[in-house]
Amino acid sequence: GVSRAFLAQITRHRLASYSVQSQRYVKEHNMEYVTPPEIAENEEALKIYNDAMQSAADTYLKLSQILEEKHYKTFLQKGLDEKSAKRSAEKQAIEDARFVLPNACDTKMIVTMNARSLQNFFTHRCCNRAQWEIREVAKQMLALCLEVAPNIFKKAGPPCFRGACPEGKMSCGLAKEVREEYQNLRK
Repeated sequence: GVSRAFLAQITRHRLASYSVQSQRYVKEHNMEYVTPPEIAENEEALKIYNDAMQSAADTYLKLSQILEEKHYKTFLQKGLDEKSAKRSAEKQAIEDARFVLPNACDTKMIVTMNARSLQNFFTHRCCNRAQWEIREVAKQMLALCLEVAPNIFKKAGPPCFRGACPEGKMSCGLAKEVREEYQNLRK
């Protein structure tokens, strides 16, 4: 249930293994998407956003249908039976139709990281300066890690949880609140 925009960020953490739902093989029959909080809080922005998402979903389905019909005929001409031609045509159609899907489109994924990589991930992604979606997932992951390995992750979190903020002029200015938040996460 995270966005494709999130996927682009998390895969920057190279010492990890990722299993992600394919848009190439899984058809988006009912496209689900992530709505940023800033948009969700503004009625006008939310309407524009939802309209854009609906337009993308409609376009995707129309393209899929057009391409699927074309490929189906081609596969039948090549001698495939109807069932195989239908399955192959759909796969090929959604492969190209997916290009219109937005970064907000949700995906499902599994991430595997070792403890050292997780520590690094929490340092960078629990910071208030991290993008909201990856920061929220990082907090949830940290909470889970604290349940199973509290000693290993006792100092995990943004740098200001352990000491001074390294961001200098770019600091969020909320080190005290952040320390309190991450201290509460450990209770």
